[in-house]
Amino acid sequence: MNVDLHSHSRQSDGALAPAEVAARAHANGVDWWALSDHDETSGLAEAAQAAQAHGLGFIPGVEVSVTFCQKTVHILGLNIQPDHPALQAGLAEIRRSRFTRAHQLDVLLADCGIAQAYAGALKYVDNPDLISRVHFARHLLQEGHVKSLQQAFDRYLGEGKRAFVPTQWATLADAVAWILAAGGKAVIAHPGRYKYTPQQHDALFSAFKDLGGQGIEVITSSHTSAQCKQYARMALQYGFQASRGSDFHAPGIGRTELGRMPPLPDELTPVWLDWTQESL
Repeated sequence: MNVDLHSHSRQSDGALAPAEVAARAHANGVDWWALSDHDETSGLAEAAQAAQAHGLGFIPGVEVSVTFCQKTVHILGLNIQPDHPALQAGLAEIRRSRFTRAHQLDVLLADCGIAQAYAGALKYVDNPDLISRVHFARHLLQEGHVKSLQQAFDRYLGEGKRAFVPTQWATLADAVAWILAAGGKAVIAHPGRYKYTPQQHDALFSAFKDLGGQGIEVITSSHTSAQCKQYARMALQYGFQASRGSDFHAPGIGRTELGRMPPLPDELTPVWLDWTQESL
């Protein structure tokens, strides 16, 4: 089956409405799909309705921002109960941190000679509570300050750059607890993106496992083929289930097309196995 459990809509930093992402997933032959917006579940009702209309299996999700070893890590919550009070309270607190960071970004970009960046970024936001660095990057690209979204991060917004704002997100323990309380599975998103030492990676995986985390994303657009093999080995080593997701944000950006990733290796246990078996 073609399963894609990681994608974003305009409710966070994606470019399409939830229903449009559902339609694109269906058009690309996806059988089971999850919308997993950053720190936000407000698009899930529209996504579920659209998925049903297309005959598309739907898994409600969210991607929670976490700080671990002084770096940002993303934890997917899959097959969650979106309205669970503990989850919603935690996500609301993270969104307040995003709002503060956005105004700090505005000041730092002004110091770089780029005025009114916050106002410009808001033009790309359906949900102002979820304004992110990607929205600022789109504004910088549109205004000609950079030649690509990646250059916006390399020059201004990335870690250690002139307009980078370090932010303290949720703890790993809190994020996993919220997801489990909401009846979901906790999955480490795109582990190959985190610039950790081998010892720090081990600390992340071990702590995550001890807290009740159940999976890691093995197949995802930001992983090279070597990384896919590496994290397949890690899934087996730590006893994790494995997930597959494009991390789709917008058409034509990078290798992020919905449903267009390699399959999971046969020796891994998919995170979706029990959900799809119950529904078939």
